Amino acid sequence: MGHDHHHHHHTTENIKTAFWLNAAFTIIEIFGGVYTNSLAVLSDAMHDFGDTVSLGLAWYFHKLSQRTEDKRYTYGYGRFSVVGALINIIILTTGSALMIREAIPRLLNPQTVHTNGMLVLAILGIVVNGLAVLRMRDGKTANEKVIMLHLMEDALGWAAVLIGTLVMKVVDLPIIDPILSVSISAYILWNALKNGRNIFRILLQRLPDDLDVEKIRLDLQAQTKIVTLERFQAWTLDGAHHVVSLRIIFPKNTHEKIQEETKNHIRSYFYDKHIQHISIESCCEKNS
Repeated sequence: MGHDHHHHHHTTENIKTAFWLNAAFTIIEIFGGVYTNSLAVLSDAMHDFGDTVSLGLAWYFHKLSQRTEDKRYTYGYGRFSVVGALINIIILTTGSALMIREAIPRLLNPQTVHTNGMLVLAILGIVVNGLAVLRMRDGKTANEKVIMLHLMEDALGWAAVLIGTLVMKVVDLPIIDPILSVSISAYILWNALKNGRNIFRILLQRLPDDLDVEKIRLDLQAQTKIVTLERFQAWTLDGAHHVVSLRIIFPKNTHEKIQEETKNHIRSYFYDKHIQHISIESCCEKNS
């Protein structure tokens, strides 16, 4: 529990740092996008504004998710981080779709941009978002992974802007700017939808990918005296903390002490997999 508390505190501080970095740079981006007349920069500014809102919400929901169980939320508040992730996905998807709509007319009628200003903003964008990525790289929950996606995409987006700007400084091709805008937005939209699918899997209580039911069944049968694992159900609170429920069958007339020892062994087996919520039902084979 001490390790979990330290991890949660560390994560909260990381999200807080990423939020303030993103908020400060978004203001710079908006003014920079207007000054340079670059739709690619404004496209990233719109995205970063959405990211700032998302990070603020993620910060709030992550702090809320650290509360332990109470009379209303008997599993604790961990799932609130999934709410934060879902809101982030909605913001990302909406912002990307709007920027694609804005960029299409520019493809037909490209406008001149200020490449020197774009170059400075691109370098600054890579540095700021790179620092934020380093702070969030160890995230485990769905919320942290979505935040990491936001920041990684920002860094990659600015790398693309940097390359495009260097090309435009050599060749007079202003159409590169809206092409970059569409490319960045489409990439973000695709990944947002892909992450949205994972969020819905969590909400629909799909079996976590890191739990292999058949391997668990074979392990428990090899390590204990149970006849079979009759029922196994598992879902995840937030992508990192799982809940497991199972029903085991003992041989006929198995002593209660052996049953209890076996259940404790099974609990230890799942604790080693960092699963804390475990419910075990048991019974003995019936006489034929």
